[in-house]
Amino acid sequence: MSVLKEIKRGTKVLGLTPGGSVEVVSVEWIGNQAINVVYRSSTGSIAETILYRDDEHRIVIESRGRRWSFDGDGALLRLVTEANRIKLAYFFDPYLAIHTSLVEPLPHQISAVYGEMLPRQPLRFLLADDPGAGKTIMAGLLIKELIARSDLERCLVVAPSSLAEQWQDELGEKFKMEFDILTPGMVESSRSGNPFNDNNHLIARLDTLARNSDLQEKLKLSTDWDLIIVDEAHRMSATYSGSEVKRTKRYQLGQRLSQICRHFLLMSATPHNGKQKDFQLFMALLDGDRFEGSFRDGVHVADVEDMMRRLTKEELLQFDGRPLFPERRAYTVKYELSPQEVQLYREITEYVRNEMNRVQRFAINDRNKYNNVGFALQILQRRLASSPAAIYYSLKRRRERLDEELSNARLYVNSTPLALNSASVSQEDLSDIDEYTQDEVGDREEQISIGATAAETLEQLEIEVKTLGDLEVKALEVLGSGTDAKWQQLNCILDDSLMVDPEGYRRKLIIFTEARDTLNYLQKKVEDRLGQPDAVAVIHGGVPREARRKVVERFMQDRDLLVLVANDAAGEGVNLQRGHLMVNYDLPWNPNKIEQRFGRIHRIGQVEVCHLWNLVAKDTREGQVYARLLEKLEAARQALGGRVYDVLGELFEERALKDLLFEAIQYGEEDDVKARLFETVDGAVDQLHLRKLLEKRKLTHDTMPQDHVQSLRLAMERAEAQRLQPYHIQSFFMEAFQRLGGRIKPREEGRWEVTDVPRSLRQRGRQIGSGAALYKKYERICFEKGKINQQPVATFVHPGHPLLEAIISVVCEQNDHLMKQGAVLIDDMDNSKTVSALFLLEHSVQDGRLTNSGNPNIISQKLQFIAINQSGQATNAGIAPHLNLRPAAHHEIEAVEDCLNEDWLCSDLEKTVMQFATVTLAQAHVAEVRKRRGREIDKVEQEVKARLKSEIKYWYHRAFDLKEQERAGRKTRLNWRNAERRA
Repeated sequence: MSVLKEIKRGTKVLGLTPGGSVEVVSVEWIGNQAINVVYRSSTGSIAETILYRDDEHRIVIESRGRRWSFDGDGALLRLVTEANRIKLAYFFDPYLAIHTSLVEPLPHQISAVYGEMLPRQPLRFLLADDPGAGKTIMAGLLIKELIARSDLERCLVVAPSSLAEQWQDELGEKFKMEFDILTPGMVESSRSGNPFNDNNHLIARLDTLARNSDLQEKLKLSTDWDLIIVDEAHRMSATYSGSEVKRTKRYQLGQRLSQICRHFLLMSATPHNGKQKDFQLFMALLDGDRFEGSFRDGVHVADVEDMMRRLTKEELLQFDGRPLFPERRAYTVKYELSPQEVQLYREITEYVRNEMNRVQRFAINDRNKYNNVGFALQILQRRLASSPAAIYYSLKRRRERLDEELSNARLYVNSTPLALNSASVSQEDLSDIDEYTQDEVGDREEQISIGATAAETLEQLEIEVKTLGDLEVKALEVLGSGTDAKWQQLNCILDDSLMVDPEGYRRKLIIFTEARDTLNYLQKKVEDRLGQPDAVAVIHGGVPREARRKVVERFMQDRDLLVLVANDAAGEGVNLQRGHLMVNYDLPWNPNKIEQRFGRIHRIGQVEVCHLWNLVAKDTREGQVYARLLEKLEAARQALGGRVYDVLGELFEERALKDLLFEAIQYGEEDDVKARLFETVDGAVDQLHLRKLLEKRKLTHDTMPQDHVQSLRLAMERAEAQRLQPYHIQSFFMEAFQRLGGRIKPREEGRWEVTDVPRSLRQRGRQIGSGAALYKKYERICFEKGKINQQPVATFVHPGHPLLEAIISVVCEQNDHLMKQGAVLIDDMDNSKTVSALFLLEHSVQDGRLTNSGNPNIISQKLQFIAINQSGQATNAGIAPHLNLRPAAHHEIEAVEDCLNEDWLCSDLEKTVMQFATVTLAQAHVAEVRKRRGREIDKVEQEVKARLKSEIKYWYHRAFDLKEQERAGRKTRLNWRNAERRA
């Protein structure tokens, strides 16, 4: 007779069933008088029963055996162990996202993701590397790595309208992650009424959210997000006006986004507008406590080193230490207008000046009209500089529109003042126009340029229509004359020696313009010049997304496509590094766009020196100012290098370049005005000013020294040796897939054809929802990146791929019991006769907080194998010792039967493992995490305390001063009690 306390897992017991002895699988006490026993019968079936003290007399313990029977199928145990290892692949591969994505990241991208962002829990970070550094790639790696670590389920990307599709494409093509773009149709057809709850992976357009309060309310009510990424985040701006903060709709959206996510990543190459107060407001989106209150120089310290990373193009290196970006060179090409063009220029400029003088009377009482008419006249002047075609068609459309208004107005002769139906654009839209897509910019410019007028009476409108008609006739004469000096200059550039490679083939060229009329005009001109219509393609805002993508792909791949004529639609997220020659046929009045355009060819993957020709009319007023700017800029480039192009948008802090150019048009013939404008330009491009801008733009002391790159390369090599190798994935896939009934055939080397995916796997794929739906057949699959791009293109199977995830899920479900049962495996490389027990252990470090789902917040995890020898000593068994083992044959199991019954295997080995892990492994793990996290926490705590103390001190002093002023009888805008309350 035995007592209940002797019944343990692994014990063989008689008396529980009529069929003989059973093996106890688990025991759970119910109070102290009964136990619940789960047991396995001789047939392998699992059952359970409750035993009471009264049952002790009928129970006989055959063997007080070990907790593991070691009689499981060795091959299946090895398979399920490997399934668990692949499921937790990131434990073994610190760069899993790199090895499972179709990208080859560069040192600065790897250091940003794995050195700066992943260690931060939670992540509140600004990624501010230069344009063209591949921030989208970094974001994709971050998302994929967080998914692999089970740290991300819901992700929202917020991007400008022009970049939404690019985000969708890059995440899909390079990382195989499917993100939907939020559309009005998605909102209307939402199953739950809230599209943010229906989609875990979503891209939303910045202004769609910022301008729609209903959508923001749905966003607020949706389940919190694990990660929110905002691209071009500097658009979420706020400014100080005196002591008052003016928050834009975009900034208010940023505040809301910050509150509904665990990880918050802002991305911007231009986060600092030159005003420290505004920058601190921007950083408050990441940490409101740390950046509380207005920044006061001498009181607050703007230390953001631990919250952002910024590297400039000149600091970026390849793995071999060479600079990542080639040299940039720009040339100012002046041309002289023909007599006919000079006359047309003078008459249209005179019309613009007269209309600007007339519209001045609206500057105070009707600011919207003043801005719209002024903008319309600026557009007309830019079209004049663009091409004869652009100015002719612009004048024609404006004259026809105002003529239509005139006809309508004549029906209401007595109407005073004149009531026009022309639509206007708000001041907010005008101020943000540089941030719209090129299609939206074109629509708004056309809307304003043809309809906005200063005319208030019928007579004034009649005069303006007649003036426009006369100018239209003269513009048509110039267009028909063929005397286009600007085109002739471009024609000469097409003969430049740089246009031909050493083999005599013409090199690829991008020509940037602004007006659609000029683009169409140039397309015909260049086609005629080259004599090859197929050698020229165009991109503008009206080209649909799919067609635009095909044009870019053809430019990158087709040697016969030589010239791409584009407006700034190609300056928005389009990669054109297949070419390294560019012409600015039209110079933008926003200098930032010069760098944006140059960035289309001067980006990752470019290996040639990049050349840019800027065309400037030397005998126009605005052309003289622009020529002065470009000449001074080139002189600065020779002294400071290509970095000067990175600060073009920050040169003119007091007055925008477009305002200087328009002033030149209005008053440029006056010598004092001309001298003052030149002085302003010279000051903006002064080398001392440029050095200060470059230093200010740096913001942090981040660098990418060569020794850092080399250590990163060595770390990658070590990770490559430790990671799950493709042949490990392949070996597991082949065995598991065929065991589960799948059919697969070898094809080309390293490639296979899947002829049948079992229904059970396809159903499991739908159940776990790990990505795209599973197909019944795959024409080709492969396990190495280098085998993908052959014909037919293969599906890359890697950890995280839906088919592999479904296989792992089924294998683990069917065979996980073997992990507790155990089996005998043989190491053929070990000639000794010793026996050891191998355990697989997972351990994690938590920070005391809870996730949105109520689970402990895990900040670091590891997976390790531990071996215990016959003397009970535990050791670290390495990364994947089971791969060196094979299932024991029947005669080998019989040979070690006596060893399996030794006392040490019947002892509490699990306790030994836990003790070893707690003392040796976990303690070192915690120390490692504490060292890294402690520095971050201390820095944040120090900065928050310092900022809040300085705020309190400031407002107490302010309250005292205000109180003294009130006692002295002076009026104050702020009550001293309010100041004291704020302190």
